Amino acid sequence: MLTPRHQALLMTLAGMTVGVAVFGTVVAVNGGNPFTAHDTPVGIVSPSPSSTPSRGDGLQADGLQYVVQNFGSDDDPVSSEVPTGWKSAQSGTRPKFVDSTGVWQIRFDTRGSKQTPDQLVANRERSIDESGLKVLSRDNGMLVYTYVDKARGPRMGLSRWVSLDDGKTSAVEITVGGRPQDEAGLRAVLQQATDTLKLASGDTRPN
Repeated sequence: MLTPRHQALLMTLAGMTVGVAVFGTVVAVNGGNPFTAHDTPVGIVSPSPSSTPSRGDGLQADGLQYVVQNFGSDDDPVSSEVPTGWKSAQSGTRPKFVDSTGVWQIRFDTRGSKQTPDQLVANRERSIDESGLKVLSRDNGMLVYTYVDKARGPRMGLSRWVSLDDGKTSAVEITVGGRPQDEAGLRAVLQQATDTLKLASGDTRPN
């Protein structure tokens, strides 16, 4: 027959056994760490879309959004779409729009010229006075080139002359600028500006 002392000892051992079993169950449920809380929600923050992608990634065509800008003169108004967020740095007949970082820009010259687009391509090529100039193409009234800017490093420019009379004269020049890695985005900006370019009805520029 067990003495009261032996009975107390058995009850203590039984309690320790149950405690170990419960502790082992908690460890199994929590993947081996009884102090990890798995019920705490983890928030996933998705980046919000931007009208102009980050500078390090290059200018991506599919990340751009556009807005209509009006310029020119009262007698010869012109409008076209430029990337959202690019601010006007110059207005009138030669407006320029620049992104907030100053890396990318688009410029228009709405004065027109009696020279053909191909003639203006040749003139621009001869007039560029930049270090390391390399002309990549000069076809169909469009000049694509790269150069090295002393302050900003490698740069790329794309200039297009739009004609309203089958290439006999030039009505509007559109030039976009950025870095060589921005080429896809720059081409998209130039094409959007060209496709959405609007002049007043009956415009006969160059006057």
